[in-house]
Amino acid sequence: SGTAGVDVSTVQEVTLLDSQVQCVPTNAKGPLGKGLSALLLGQLSTSQQGVFVLPGVIDADYQVIIHITVWTPNPPVQIPEGEKIGQLVPFQSLVPKATNRLRGTGGFGSTGSPQIYLAMDIKNSKPQCKVLLTWKDESTCKLTMLVDTEADVTII
Repeated sequence: SGTAGVDVSTVQEVTLLDSQVQCVPTNAKGPLGKGLSALLLGQLSTSQQGVFVLPGVIDADYQVIIHITVWTPNPPVQIPEGEKIGQLVPFQSLVPKATNRLRGTGGFGSTGSPQIYLAMDIKNSKPQCKVLLTWKDESTCKLTMLVDTEADVTII
């Protein structure tokens, strides 16, 4: 009693060799049951050890093994098999007019094509970048963006 969520743990040992985001398989699999969705959050003890779990939403119709996205600013870091690094906080979605959709079994992005079209590393400068976005109907949009969000990577 009093527990906000269900712990999830790693199913294999993982070593974070750099500060790139990595997906780690867990012992949890969707669907969660009873029409529940869940917030996937990190354990406080995990971040105290220098491993940060990026939060996510697990939809009620998610069909495959749940992965946790993690990163560390101070590699290398080893995460042992069976380590409880995250928790699922269940909730009942109250989105009006939500539609049922057929999900694939590919995990991330299984409901459609990826939406990330440009990713670039930036260093200490604050450069501008000219970007041309092209849609399926071949219409385009040109824009100039500042490539700095006080993060190491900017994604459009």
